[in-house]
This record gives sequence, C-alpha cells and structure tokens, in this order.
Amino acid sequence: MSEAYRKAGVDIDAANEAVRRIRGHAARTARPEVLGGIGGFGGLFRLAAGKYEEPVLVSGTDGVGTKLKLAFALDRHDTIGIDCVAMCVNDIVVLGAEPLFFLDYLAVGTLDPAKVEAIVAGVAEGCRQAGCALIGGETAEMPDMYGEGEYDIAGFAVGAVDRKKLIDGSSIAPGDAVIGLASSGVHSNGYSLVRKLIRDHGLDLSDRPAELGGASIGDTLLTPTRIYVKTVLDLASTFRLKGLVHVTGGGFVENIPRVLPEGTDVDIVPGSWPVPPVFTWLEKLGRLTRRDLFTTFNMGIGMVMIVPEKEAEAVIRRAVELGERAYRIGRVTEGSRTVRLAGEPA
Repeated sequence: MSEAYRKAGVDIDAANEAVRRIRGHAARTARPEVLGGIGGFGGLFRLAAGKYEEPVLVSGTDGVGTKLKLAFALDRHDTIGIDCVAMCVNDIVVLGAEPLFFLDYLAVGTLDPAKVEAIVAGVAEGCRQAGCALIGGETAEMPDMYGEGEYDIAGFAVGAVDRKKLIDGSSIAPGDAVIGLASSGVHSNGYSLVRKLIRDHGLDLSDRPAELGGASIGDTLLTPTRIYVKTVLDLASTFRLKGLVHVTGGGFVENIPRVLPEGTDVDIVPGSWPVPPVFTWLEKLGRLTRRDLFTTFNMGIGMVMIVPEKEAEAVIRRAVELGERAYRIGRVTEGSRTVRLAGEPA
C-alpha cells in the first residue's frame, strides 16, 4: 500500500484485515434471497417471487448515540452493534414490515481490526436476532475526525410488507387496549442525561450501587437494546395489531402520539408494569420528575402495541409464550393525540 497514505493515518492493510475478519460474521446472517457476498460495490437482495401481492419497501436508519461513550470508557465493543441493529429494525417492524437486509457504516479514527471485528460481530448478532441479512457496509478510517479509540456507527435496515398488511394506526379507536413489551433497560436513548448524572455525582462505571442489585453501572448501562421483530411478526400474523410504537428518544410522551389518529388519546397507567431498578436509580440520582422520566426514557417498556380490547388478553398470552414480558399498560380514549399519565392533572 502507499507509504504516504499510511503516514497520513490511513492503513489499507488493516482495512483489508478487518474485512477478512468480518466476512464470516456476515455469512452467518445470510438469507436465501442474498446474492453474492461481502466486498462488492453493492449488496444484492432478490425479493422472492410470489411472497407479496403488492410489496411495500420500508426503510429505517439510526445510530447508537452517546451510549458509545460508555463503550469507549469500558473498552467493550461487542454489544454496540446489537444496539445499532435494534434501533433500525424495531422502527420498521412497527409498520408490519419484515426486516430483510441491513447495512452498517462504521467510522473510526484509527482502524483496529480486532475492535472492528467485535463491533461488526455485534451487528451480525443483532441481524441474527431480527432474522435479516447483513449484506454490506462501510468501514471508514478518518484520522483527526475521531479521538483515540473513538468511532461512530450507523445502521440502515430495509424491510417489506404487503400493502394491505401495513400497520399505520389509522384504525385505532377509543376503547382499544394498550399493551407494553418489556425493555432490557435503558436501550439506546437518554444517555446524554445519564452520563451527565454520573459525572455530576463523581461515579465510576465500575461502581455497584445497591439500587442496581449488585450489578455495575457499566454493565447495566451497556445492556443491549431488545429486538422485538420476531415477536411482532408472529403476533401480526394472528392478531389485529392496530398500532405499534418503538419507545425511543422522547419516551412515551413523544412517541405514542406518532401513531394515533385524530380524535384519540392514550391513557397510560404507571405502576401497571414493573419498572427496572435502573430507572428508579436514575430518578433518585437526578431528582427527576415523573414527566422527566417519561419524556426521556422507555421506563421499562420498549414496544407498545395497540389492539382491540377483545384480543388483549390473548395477545399478552402469546407474547409471553414467545419469551416476552407483556403487560396491559393503558387504553385509548377520546382526545387530541396526546398521552396522559394517570394521576396527572387533566
């Protein structure tokens, strides 16, 4: 390779080694529709003939945010890729779309093949959990753009759904039940606030507050985002899912209205599901109000489903059979596309 380019901070040999390392991880996510392999100028994916009457492609893109700062501090990079996939595929499955393939974009200051492999192995694991293929990506070495040991990652997911099976919230009506699927923790939102609270209190990521049940702060906060794809697709094949919400930045208050039609509100009943200890710890640490919590964090519910009241109990039973913790957390009422928390002034 060019010695001049190496002196400028870009190591092509390291890049080639990184590609060699990640090729096997990508191969484990392959689906029959994938044509070719990693390394070309584009990823190829064939839509299976006859599977869709009127196929609609659904795409989503996202990153991991400042949760990356914790991975840097702990020098642990094997779960961040799961977060990246989760943030994308959970977004597109709420429309009823099956994630088909995924691409990642990884930008680094200095390319370390072993670290790249760990990150992309996490991406592959997320794709495996979602049932989609990792068909390509980009690893860019950009000296001077990132500090020592730092990187950024973004993901891009594409799925498909028959147009008649799109879940768009348009049929949601007063009286419908609101069901929540439990999160694995903080997922990938609110970390700028979380990190500020840790700094303000002089805490170390190795500390083990009693409120976290003996787990370290770092382990708790790096827990990867739960992927709900297979559960949602199973439920959608049997039940009438009227609307779905991936609870991300903005929490309940900002995300649920995105799926509500005019003339409806959602009443949420805090206390109708167990809140993970990490949120009560953060509440105490920052003296946060309930409104602060519900407009920043998922509060233990990563996916919200709105279903006809008569199907609610069956949906919960099936979700539990699929390995989820599912709870009835509220109901749809008449209103103006807002979320009310029980106990708040009207």
